[in-house]
Amino acid sequence: MIKSDGPLRINAELFKELMEKVSEFGATGDGGVHRPALTDAHKAARDWLCTEFRKRGYRVLIDNIGNVFGQIDLAGPDAPLVMVGSHLDSQPHGGRFDGAYGVTAALAAVESWRDSAKHTGERPRCNFVVADWMNEEGARFQPSLLGSSVYAGTVDRDFALSRTDMTGLSVEAELQRTGYMGSDTPPQPDCFIEFHIEGDDKMEASGAKIAPFVRHWGASKVRIEVTGEQNHTGPTPMEDRHDAVLGAAYIIAKVKELTNDATDTLYTSVARLDVFPNSPNIVPGKAVLFAELRAPELDVLKWAEAELRSSLPALAARASVGAEIVSVERRPAGKFDARLVALCERAADDLGLQRMQLDTIAGHDGVALNAIIPSIVVAVPSVNGVIHRYDEFTASDDLVAGANVLLQMIARIDAAHGSLDDAGETA
Repeated sequence: MIKSDGPLRINAELFKELMEKVSEFGATGDGGVHRPALTDAHKAARDWLCTEFRKRGYRVLIDNIGNVFGQIDLAGPDAPLVMVGSHLDSQPHGGRFDGAYGVTAALAAVESWRDSAKHTGERPRCNFVVADWMNEEGARFQPSLLGSSVYAGTVDRDFALSRTDMTGLSVEAELQRTGYMGSDTPPQPDCFIEFHIEGDDKMEASGAKIAPFVRHWGASKVRIEVTGEQNHTGPTPMEDRHDAVLGAAYIIAKVKELTNDATDTLYTSVARLDVFPNSPNIVPGKAVLFAELRAPELDVLKWAEAELRSSLPALAARASVGAEIVSVERRPAGKFDARLVALCERAADDLGLQRMQLDTIAGHDGVALNAIIPSIVVAVPSVNGVIHRYDEFTASDDLVAGANVLLQMIARIDAAHGSLDDAGETA
């Protein structure tokens, strides 16, 4: 490792400048941002990021699903390649730290490592790439983790391009419109590191400042169509109504009841319901539910999905409607690379930061990348555990502490010539 007076520290002013600037794109005025994938605000944030890359000498690469990469070759063409980053798209009226923190901390860490090497005169042994993945959130286009999953080969590109938002605009059309339908060959890194806010209060409650995620939960995202019959809400007799929303309500209640009967941990939700024609004076003719089942164990997910499927006919019959599952998107549970977990913990110890291990229930791009290369997602605390909301907040000192851990991790990997087996032992 390149030596300094004590552990290396990031350029905190650079990080804060990057974090403050990216928070301007799609700012809602109440502390949050509205920057769903491939909107004008998202385009503006990505344009800014690409400008930052270019002015610092990074090669900007945009692949054919709209993932953006800034690559800097510090060690020559055949050196190991370390990828860091996250995503710049947000939830509708979401928080400014989710995703964007991982991108800005990544750029600040790589730049700080680069500056340290220049200062000491030692040549880095790895090259680096900062990633901004397309449509991580899955808010405008489903499924989530879309760009990283296409990159990892677990989602077909044509399928991804055909996804549409609620107005019928496709991923393909919006990539073309925003100028992010690229054709570059994407980088092929040796590992991936993502930093993120926790989105829970476990770290805050324990006093931990750093938490590598050891496991990622699996998820089944189930789309259910309920078909009734459109009619007037006034004169249509109650016994003659075929109310799609009433049928949807019975199904939503069942999704919650699954958690009571599961033999192990199960989280469920129905957080989106599309109603047609969505008029207060019309008995709804159709409703589309977006149900999510999340669990750390595959058997629990299989059980929950089977229970939901088998219950649909009776639930639909109660409302005199039809109901069917039209699609299921499954994300397997798994473990992150144990060497990267250990490396993160060693880095936190070097900096004197209290740490703990956690599972991630939410999906992250690191989950998608974990299918093909050694990967990890590392959390910093969230105040009151808030995420996906305008008042999502992480203290500046905690953000900087996380970026310092990231810098330590990439410095150790670099000193070990890219070897994860040796990086935790490099001093």
